[in-house]
This record gives sequence, structure tokens and C-alpha cells, in this order.
Amino acid sequence: MKVYTLDLDFQGVSCSIAVFVVENEQGLALVECGPASTLPHLDTVLSEKGWKTADFQHIFLSHIHFDHAGAAWAFAQQGARIYVHPKGLPHMAQPEKLYNSARMIYGADMDRLWGEMRPIEEKQLYAPEHGEVISALGLQFKAWYTPGHAVHHIAWEVSTPDNSEAVIFTGDVGGVRMGDGPVMPPCPPPDIHVEDWQESIRLLRELPTSRLMLTHYGEVLDKNAHLDALEKRLLAWAEWMRPHAENNAAPELLVPAFQAFVQQELLQAGVAKEDLPRYEAANPAFMSVAGLLRYWKKKLNPSPK
Repeated sequence: MKVYTLDLDFQGVSCSIAVFVVENEQGLALVECGPASTLPHLDTVLSEKGWKTADFQHIFLSHIHFDHAGAAWAFAQQGARIYVHPKGLPHMAQPEKLYNSARMIYGADMDRLWGEMRPIEEKQLYAPEHGEVISALGLQFKAWYTPGHAVHHIAWEVSTPDNSEAVIFTGDVGGVRMGDGPVMPPCPPPDIHVEDWQESIRLLRELPTSRLMLTHYGEVLDKNAHLDALEKRLLAWAEWMRPHAENNAAPELLVPAFQAFVQQELLQAGVAKEDLPRYEAANPAFMSVAGLLRYWKKKLNPSPK
């Protein structure tokens, strides 16, 4: 089993969004596919490796956010089967609501950032159960439900049948980490749930393999230290946001302060100023503000049962 990390060069920022090619004797699979806006770049990178989109008949998605799943339809058009969480499957079959909701956030930048999102025929979509093993290419792809970042999130544990090789593709529940920099928790609305995320981190800790692959960005070998740092920062970000949520602060007024808070964390951890845009591209401050405020609003004002 070979794993290749391909850089999508999202918006001209290198090493911000990755997709992963899993190669075995029986063929190729893709974990994540990126947004449709990066399809031309992905086609070029695949071609340089001697591959094309039609070579990939199995596409494993961590969740349905555009930077992870937006281009899945292009592979489905080539006959691929798309594996996605059951709560995400309806949105891949009929993406209009998801796309229009995102357009309300991104406005005129929607097409430039993400490109289009076309429907996928339901017969090409498959929603595994928690812990289900998909046998493909002579490998085992095990689906672990890992909410916290999104309710429709799966971490994929991929291994050889004898478990001599294994790797976990974490999607966003494993955080955002650029190179040797610190890990950050991406917290976009509407599904951020700190306690669920902590449970997902616990699950990742308990899985036997120590090799993580982050969509943002690349390989992590110090699994436990990485996850410990992720959980610590997730809790710190949530606590930073709590008093602002209690005071009903306006999100747009909080973004500059939160962005400065995060950038100071990054700089103190040794991140170079020129690398700050990579973190921002993968984990925009305005999205984390909106997500964490929504989390606290629901937690502090629970709906009556």
C-alpha cells in the first residue's frame, strides 16, 4: 500500500488542502477530492503521475464541506462510487440546499473559491455504518463516525488485510497543521460540538495506528502529542469565545480580535509570518467565530425537549 499526498494549491496557497491517493496492486482510490475549483490543478497533478480521474473508482470522503467533497461529482461522472456519511449522502445527491446556504456566506466569492457542485446519482453513493469495513483494491477501508467538526464526519482507517500497514485519514476532526507548526481546530458552523469532538479525539487515540493524514495538511506521526495539543487548543478557543457568546457579541465585530488571538498563538509557537496565510486559507477566522458562537448559543440556551 502506497499513499500519495497531492497538493491542490488552493487559491494559489501551497500545502493548504490535500487529497490522498491510495495505491495498491489492484488499483487506485482517492481519499478526499477537494473543491471543483481545483479540478484543473488536480487533473494536471494526476497527469504528471500518469493517472487520470477515470482511474479512480472509489472516492472516500471525510465529510461534505466543499474543500473536501465539492468535486466528487466529477469522479462520479467517470463511474466512481462515492463513500460518505449517511447524514451527508442526501446533500451529495441533491446539493442545491447546501450550495445555496454556502453562497449566503461567501457571496460573490462562491464560484471563485469552490466552483460548481453537481448532483450525484444515489446508486453511486454509499453510506457506511460506524465501524463498517469497505473492501476495495485488496485493502480495508474502515469508517469511523467522528462528529464534533461536523455531524456528517468520517475518519477513514485504511489497512492491509493483515494489518501490517495502516493509516488514518482524519478529515478535519484531526485539526489543521501546517508542516511542523501547531495544530488548530477548524470550527465552522453549523455543527461544532466540543464534547462530541473530544469523544472523536478519544476514538482516534484508541485506534492502534499512529499514522495520521490531515487534509490540512499532510502526515502526522506523533499522534498522541498531536491529539493532546488539538484538544487543548479546542478547549482554549471555546473558552475564549464563551464570554462573548454570553454577551451576545456580534460575530463581525469579533473576527478581528479572534484572528489576532489565533495569529499570536501561531507566532508564539514559531510559525513564520509568511506562513500565516496558509493557516487562514485552511481555517478562516470568521468561520470559527461563527461556529463557536453557534455552539455556545445552543449550549447556553438549550431548546426545550
